[in-house]
Amino acid sequence: MALHLIDKMAVEDEGEGDAVVCVHGLGGTSNTWTALMPALAGYRVVRLDLPGSGRSHAVAGPLSIERLADAVLAACSRLNIGRTHLLGHSMGTIVCQHLAAGHPKLVRSMALFGPLVAPPEPARAAIRTRAGKARNEGIAGMQEIAQALMNGATSADSRQRSPAAAAFVRESLMRQDPEGYARSCEALADARAAAVERIEAPTLLVTGDEDSVAPPQAVRAMAERLTGVKAGVRTVVLSRCGHWTPIERPDECMRELRGFLPAQR
Repeated sequence: MALHLIDKMAVEDEGEGDAVVCVHGLGGTSNTWTALMPALAGYRVVRLDLPGSGRSHAVAGPLSIERLADAVLAACSRLNIGRTHLLGHSMGTIVCQHLAAGHPKLVRSMALFGPLVAPPEPARAAIRTRAGKARNEGIAGMQEIAQALMNGATSADSRQRSPAAAAFVRESLMRQDPEGYARSCEALADARAAAVERIEAPTLLVTGDEDSVAPPQAVRAMAERLTGVKAGVRTVVLSRCGHWTPIERPDECMRELRGFLPAQR
């Protein structure tokens, strides 16, 4: 595995073959995808810590979905990736949609976990409040945020039967830099939908039946908006699963990836 620092963004690059670029969500890092790596054998896998997150928290100025998308583009350019499959989780799925709509020649396919077009209006205020808590309360605030999101964004079954998955979610959030996390929250709170009707890349949408961020009915509505995808859109709802699908149900997510990606080679 090679580690690159691209405009202060930590980027992991390993394997050979067709490129797969992995874009984590709010509170995530490149490790969001570690449990799915066996399903990506035979690919060149690029995993980023987005600006404001993980090892890439030391970023100046405000963040936006557009700035995050530009950071992914910069990584692809620096690593000579002209065509790629995209994997996205949560906020990262919005970044992926902007890339697919704005740069169709780059994106071969998208596999989106906990996908949303944009946060619903009631959620935006809550995300901004969370940003303020992280910024004003620092580490103590991040601990409270991590505990609340572990309880609210993972399913009861995951917490009871997969305590390591719940611990991962808590740790991923607790280890975020408070200011970087606040800026990432603000980027999500201000996110606008991509022109999803322009997306042509084959798309896999995976959510959990207990996902309150990307509930199944919203994901099905999202699939209906992806009218330009000539190769089709597949929607999968995982049982007893919350919002952190790659962490809560890695085996099921790998099964879906293995079935989806070979068809896009």
